[in-house]
Amino acid sequence: MKTLHTLLALALAASALPAGAADAGAHAMPIDWQHVHEDSHPFGFALIDRLEYRDDEGPNHLLWDAQGWYGGDYNRLWLKTEGESPVSDSNGEFEGQALYGRLVAPYWDLQAGVRYDRTFGSGPDRDRAFGVLGVQGLAPYRFETDLALFVSEDGDLSASAELEYELLLTQRLILQPRVEINAAAQQVKSWGVGSGLNDLQLGLRLRYEIRRQFAPYVGIEWVKKFGDSADFARADGQDTGNLALLAGLRMWF
Repeated sequence: MKTLHTLLALALAASALPAGAADAGAHAMPIDWQHVHEDSHPFGFALIDRLEYRDDEGPNHLLWDAQGWYGGDYNRLWLKTEGESPVSDSNGEFEGQALYGRLVAPYWDLQAGVRYDRTFGSGPDRDRAFGVLGVQGLAPYRFETDLALFVSEDGDLSASAELEYELLLTQRLILQPRVEINAAAQQVKSWGVGSGLNDLQLGLRLRYEIRRQFAPYVGIEWVKKFGDSADFARADGQDTGNLALLAGLRMWF
């Protein structure tokens, strides 16, 4: 009799569950259960990676390097900008990019879009536009990687590669090596760009995260131009190499 009562209780409990749950077992998710993760929900992120004052061997400079995105897990709109201007005058250069990003592998976005360069200051302003194709993500051993190919409005082909690594000395003190390489397939003399390897930048920044979102830093950066790009710089009275001491802020939202 006791066994019969147990079987009747189990039958009544099963009849009270939603049809899908009863079919799939007691631990199955009900059909009308709300998903915790919604892939189509949009998010936004903005990072000012470098906002710094540079004590260069020549004129000192202010530099910025920022990027952000808005979208879901798979499709995003990326905006990037960087540039610099001497402290002593109003000359400078600006670069902006607007890219569509598509997640193609864990931690990797394939990006395509447009880039716009502009110089400004006391001389005549100049500008040019590019098409962009690139990939951005986290390489093995946690190297932040940003690779891009550019095709200018005149058909000139160039490329850039940026690698960053974060070494946690403590939970708040972080050492960040950074490498950037730029190259071009054609010579563009009016912009001081030679064919082949254009320049190499090696940086080392030490930041202290007062909050995860806000961190002042100090560091050094060495820049060297090569080949035709170095020749163009010499002809224009510029140095082909520079070692800068720098201080800045890193912020994200």
